[in-house]
Amino acid sequence: MTAELFLADAYLKEFSARVKSLDGREVVLDRTAFYPGGGEQPADKGTLGVGPIHASVVDVRREGGDIVHVLDGAIPGTVKELNGALDWERRHAHMRYHTALHVLSAVMAETFDARVTGGQMRADRARMDFSFPGEWTAEVVGEIERLANEALTLSRPVKVYEISREEALGKPELIRTQVNLVPERVKTVRVVEVEGIDAQADGGTHVANTQEVGRIEITNHKSKGRGNKRVEFVLR
Repeated sequence: MTAELFLADAYLKEFSARVKSLDGREVVLDRTAFYPGGGEQPADKGTLGVGPIHASVVDVRREGGDIVHVLDGAIPGTVKELNGALDWERRHAHMRYHTALHVLSAVMAETFDARVTGGQMRADRARMDFSFPGEWTAEVVGEIERLANEALTLSRPVKVYEISREEALGKPELIRTQVNLVPERVKTVRVVEVEGIDAQADGGTHVANTQEVGRIEITNHKSKGRGNKRVEFVLR
């Protein structure tokens, strides 16, 4: 299995690892700081190399217990170790947007009794879809933005820890989506907690404090059908 270094340290930008297997442009390492995508967060990009040999990591995915790094060119089969470097500006942007989405979902749940139905983040924007039981107006959207930014300015630390699956399922507030996303094979659940604001089951990367997020600016909002709404936003 590939050790997932990003789970313990989301700020790890560079690392060294042993090559487990090479298959053309696909490399499996014994450990990695590259996030393989999931939970609406895109996979990381960056570089892998050693000495004069370098290749760009254009995609990362999970495959069983391993993480596969897809390169823009093949690495010689004689290479036994590689040094990795993340595209840090891109990763950190994903971390900021991911934490912002958690704060936004907490506002939606606690103030408007809304449940997340989908979402997407990029390095320069994000969106969230949710069920919304009340009237959908520009004034409501403005209040969502105000409350989310009010929460972000509290400079709350973001903590990561694990609990048992049974304990997680006994806390429905940990899963803000409309479906249970914890498969039966999962025995422990990783929780990301924005202190005093939100706690959710999550496997992605986040900033250490809400002060790193900045401010949410909602750039668009729309109705996706009865009871299903969407907000799109950027961070400033």
